[in-house]
Amino acid sequence: MDHGQFDLIIFDCDGVLVDSELLSCQCLSDELSVSGISLTLAQALDLFLGRSTSAVTQHYLVLGQTLPVDFPLRLKSRVLAAFEKALRPVLDVETVLSGLRMPYCVASSSDIDRVALSLDVTGLRAHFGDRIYTAQMVRHGKPAPDLFLHAAEQMGARPARTLVIEDSASGVQAGKSAGMTVWGFAGGSHYRGRDGQAILSGAGADRVFARMLDFWKDA
Repeated sequence: MDHGQFDLIIFDCDGVLVDSELLSCQCLSDELSVSGISLTLAQALDLFLGRSTSAVTQHYLVLGQTLPVDFPLRLKSRVLAAFEKALRPVLDVETVLSGLRMPYCVASSSDIDRVALSLDVTGLRAHFGDRIYTAQMVRHGKPAPDLFLHAAEQMGARPARTLVIEDSASGVQAGKSAGMTVWGFAGGSHYRGRDGQAILSGAGADRVFARMLDFWKDA
């Protein structure tokens, strides 16, 4: 693959830059339990990986289960506390970022506070500056293409010349719907014991890799 075909790389945050998905999904399971809803960690990964908190609320609303008004704030507080204590960067992602010679940014389903904390705690913030875009900035979150299209527009890049790095099926679908090339990353701890290759390829990823050091290898 000719790397020169890309003018912009958009990184998802959770599960791509930071190894956060198991932490955040466990927090979701625990907080839903407080509200009387049973959701295992495996179910959280299957249902809500790469999705926003509003998507969680809407999911249960459709099922006739209304979550408490303060659920988003309680979940956010639980997640931020867990991140401050245990969040780590994805192995070798800083090496990849330091070696890039083209524009790049982050686009996440998480809110800006959570993304900022994630990058600060893991020491990755300096790589992105203010090039951070979140689902709060658009009308529809992933799997809709809105967020990636917004990020590309803000960065001055055409979708057809934009590469997206995603770890979730909904994120892959969002990138493909935006008309972008999408690489699936299956190296996060949440893919241990799960077939990330099948999940991400099935969602439409143009390529799947499981080690950050293989970022450009065989691309």
